[in-house]
Amino acid sequence: MAKNDGIHREESATLDEAAHLLPTSSEVRDADSETSCTTPAWDSFKDFEGLPWWRQPSVYWLLGPYIIFTLAFGGVMVPKLDLILQLVCRQYFADEHSRNPDAVFQPVLLGSENPQCDIPEVQANVAKFMLVMNLFTGILSAIVAPKIGHLSDRYGRTRLMALASVGGILAEFITILVARYPDAISYRWLLLGSAFDGMTGSFTTGSIMTQSYTSDCTPPSKRAVSMGYVHACLFTGLAFGPLLAGFFVKWTGSLLSIFYVVMGCHIGFMLFVWLVVPESLSQRKQLVAREKYEKDKELQSPVSPSWVNTLRTANPLAPLKALYPTGPGTSPALRRNLIALAINDTIILGASMAAGAVIVLYCGRTYHWDLLEKSGFVSLLSLVRVVVLMGIYPVINYFGRIRPAARRRRESGVVAVERNRGADELDVLILRIALTSDVIGSLGYVFARSSQVFVVSGMMTAVGGLGSATGQAMITKHVPSERVGQLLGAIGMMHALARVLGPVLFNGVYALTVGRFDQGIFVLLASVFGFALVVSFAIKPYVVWEDEPEDERQPLNQTEEAFTVPDGQVPLDEEDQVRF
Repeated sequence: MAKNDGIHREESATLDEAAHLLPTSSEVRDADSETSCTTPAWDSFKDFEGLPWWRQPSVYWLLGPYIIFTLAFGGVMVPKLDLILQLVCRQYFADEHSRNPDAVFQPVLLGSENPQCDIPEVQANVAKFMLVMNLFTGILSAIVAPKIGHLSDRYGRTRLMALASVGGILAEFITILVARYPDAISYRWLLLGSAFDGMTGSFTTGSIMTQSYTSDCTPPSKRAVSMGYVHACLFTGLAFGPLLAGFFVKWTGSLLSIFYVVMGCHIGFMLFVWLVVPESLSQRKQLVAREKYEKDKELQSPVSPSWVNTLRTANPLAPLKALYPTGPGTSPALRRNLIALAINDTIILGASMAAGAVIVLYCGRTYHWDLLEKSGFVSLLSLVRVVVLMGIYPVINYFGRIRPAARRRRESGVVAVERNRGADELDVLILRIALTSDVIGSLGYVFARSSQVFVVSGMMTAVGGLGSATGQAMITKHVPSERVGQLLGAIGMMHALARVLGPVLFNGVYALTVGRFDQGIFVLLASVFGFALVVSFAIKPYVVWEDEPEDERQPLNQTEEAFTVPDGQVPLDEEDQVRF
């Protein structure tokens, strides 16, 4: 036993010396597959060695269908908002006519310009209705998302990712019915679509499943860039989707046509993820997670009465305990980092989603933009995010991680296997810069009195897109791989709660201040991003959950093997932290 302990201490010392080193430059040949689960330098790669390429999970499997999905998602945002505006406006003037039959009102034509709908009363009604829609979706997804996230650790990511699209398909189907038969079906039936969307976890579940899949396939040092690729796909859809949708609506002459296209994209994405995309969690890891889950249930059962277990299971806030782990390997710094990162990620996503629709309403009222101009504004901001994530971010990663680590490796000549070491200083710095950009851009919105200044301020907030990709990658670097789904499920619950509270704040403030102080929502936006910036200073680098499952650990007699590269096998291409 003492001999083994000595070997373990000697091995740990060797690993610490190698922790910042990179392999040789010959690994450039593996650059194209750096995010594939088959690269032999990350624990998750082992279960997929020897499989054909079409069964090897990689983040690249998601990028193609994800772009199609986000093009549809981005393309329908402004048309759906305009549809809701016109339906609510139509009902408002119908109610006014019933109260005052002698008054003459200009008819509201769906799919056409309706300047009579720009009055504060209609804008306030739209904000309130959107608030109720977000409440339906947010509350239900807050309950469902963490359960699906935890379930994915035991049964895989792809099937549950496909399940998250079912609600969106049903929601778009109801939207088509309401838009096609506005005289027979009230616009309030859109609330049922929001409920269906929330029952399958909505965008929140799809997001955490995508993050979990990417985390499974990507070593920690490359995870932020891979997350950036996924976010770039999202913003590519948001950049070109509105423009394509605007031209498509003009070409077809029907606002309804775009909703058919969106529903088709939802169905295509669901089928591709379900039937084509390889599962990122091997059967071995799924079985291990199931066994641990059953053991946890057995440990809880004899200690607590059955009714206590029932209450614990039914507690809707129980998943949040994943943000405050205790036990071996944890520390106060770990808990502080997880809570701070969860708050930051929730604010970034919640504020972006809640404020986006209200900003479009503000543009239409203040600058009298039509559908194409509003779509162009959304597209421009999304395009800036794409350039930042796919152009600037990899350059930052190269000069901030790859070159310094390569220099350290050349000086030592040691090759080691990568492991989690938590977020590094570069991660923390990028997150703070992104939040600072959001604060500056939000203040620019407040003081903008021309459309040009408003657009420039929006581009400044778009640079803050770095914060979302970086923050999500940082979260997954803090915990072992078998806990990623559970942790992201808790984050997903906070995202869903943000979808509830965010619209309450932003739509409520806009409804109260429209016509009096329209910029009130931007004061609120700057305040929440400022709070997130302050919280980010609580995050410390190189904090990680040290606890690893026994079945994941390498035997002690494999020290020499880990530093030996088999014949014909190309060494690992490292960027930052490495692991034996």
